[in-house]
Amino acid sequence: MEPPSATGETNKIAVRSSIVESIRGCGLSGMRIDKEDLRKQLAMPHYLRLAMRDSIRLQDPAAGESRYLSRTNEEDSSHPSSPIVVFINPKSGGRHGPALKERLQQLISEEQVFDLSDVKPHEFVRYGLGCLDMLAAIGDSCAKETREKLRVLVAGGDGTVGWVLGCLTDLRSQGREPVPPVAIVPLGTGNDLSRSFHWGGSFPFAWKSAIKRTLLKASTGPVRRLDSWRVSVSMPDGTPMDPPHSLKHIEDFTLDQGMEIEGELPEKMTSYEGVFYNYFSIGMDAQVAYGFHHLRNEKPYLASGPITNKIIYSGYSCTQGWFFTPCTTVPGLRGLKNILRMHIRKVNCSEWEQVPIPSSVRAIVALNLHSYGSGRDPWGKLKPEYLEKRGFVEADVADGLLEIFGLKQGWHASFVMIELISAKHIAQAAAIRLEVRGGDWKNSYMQMDGEPWKQPLSRDFSTVVEIKREPFQSLMVSGE
Repeated sequence: MEPPSATGETNKIAVRSSIVESIRGCGLSGMRIDKEDLRKQLAMPHYLRLAMRDSIRLQDPAAGESRYLSRTNEEDSSHPSSPIVVFINPKSGGRHGPALKERLQQLISEEQVFDLSDVKPHEFVRYGLGCLDMLAAIGDSCAKETREKLRVLVAGGDGTVGWVLGCLTDLRSQGREPVPPVAIVPLGTGNDLSRSFHWGGSFPFAWKSAIKRTLLKASTGPVRRLDSWRVSVSMPDGTPMDPPHSLKHIEDFTLDQGMEIEGELPEKMTSYEGVFYNYFSIGMDAQVAYGFHHLRNEKPYLASGPITNKIIYSGYSCTQGWFFTPCTTVPGLRGLKNILRMHIRKVNCSEWEQVPIPSSVRAIVALNLHSYGSGRDPWGKLKPEYLEKRGFVEADVADGLLEIFGLKQGWHASFVMIELISAKHIAQAAAIRLEVRGGDWKNSYMQMDGEPWKQPLSRDFSTVVEIKREPFQSLMVSGE
């Protein structure tokens, strides 16, 4: 088998897969959905929509009270059976957002469709939902029922969905339940969250009826649970790092004292935190993603659509040493074992356990979903006898466990991605700690849910990554 032809076949399969996903997403079932009936089901009363809009614009939950006081009797009695709000990322999916936004505004209402460049999810949570909470507290039964039944539809990629989920999760920590469940219109490149909850890998913009079916499914589909995972990265103070949007600087972070650090920690450390829903990875796959991310930023015309992105990404990966590695001469291309020490904690266990890093592994992925890399399942469907032998359980998105696997080199990763073989199984864990030290390496590369970054390393001090499950699970609407 010639390696170059394997790469070409991988690209062909990725393109065919995306086309099939698009056709499936059309939902050509012959079902007709009346636009007016759908609007009655989804649209809030006019006064309530304006009240939320005023509260968000003025950044004051009480700003909508005047709309409530001036409402009509007809509006007061109009309770939507399945109220929904939509967030659209206009930069996702080849920038199809504006056309989809216009169509959704026609089907629901202008005030219930939010462009993320204008209204951020945390603003909606604080002021929009705050307005509904305020009106419910003063006796507005329509606002109370709308708040309890509300669902959210996110049109964007996995990063956009994660952004909205993170903001909605804050409701639990604030004691402001219920938390609205989230449905998805897949506009990103990979759309693994969307695939995992049966919303498909792409969205067919050529058929307007598909949007109506999506809205109907979003308003009536069953609700499922999803684990979320907090990543904490602690490094020597003064490390020149350019963090991704998913990581935020924190002032106070204390490392878990249940395990000793092999390397030396500096007196002062800088820490960042973020949350992921799909995966965290370190190594060569993150390095390729980082390079592609910057290539696309420098040449934005390349981001013309999901299929084009996949083709360019596959071609770009061939230039980064992922396939041909002079391991004996270039330290930056050697296995992760040279710089990484990994410990895990299992379910219902307080002790940390060291897990050896296979010398051949050049990328390690901690996976939460069944879908990775645009719909692939690198962990695989494992037989019961193998699960028992390795001490594993069947993977699930809400089991409190991450599946940890390794990728060796480009050819191995390619065969894993076309599902000819499974990835190298390493462990299942309820918590992970990675200790990274530079030596001959000046940088490592990491990514979470598609956001890569370059992590500078110190020869003298350790950088520590801790991954732990969040106490609250997110709620997802299934598109089944």
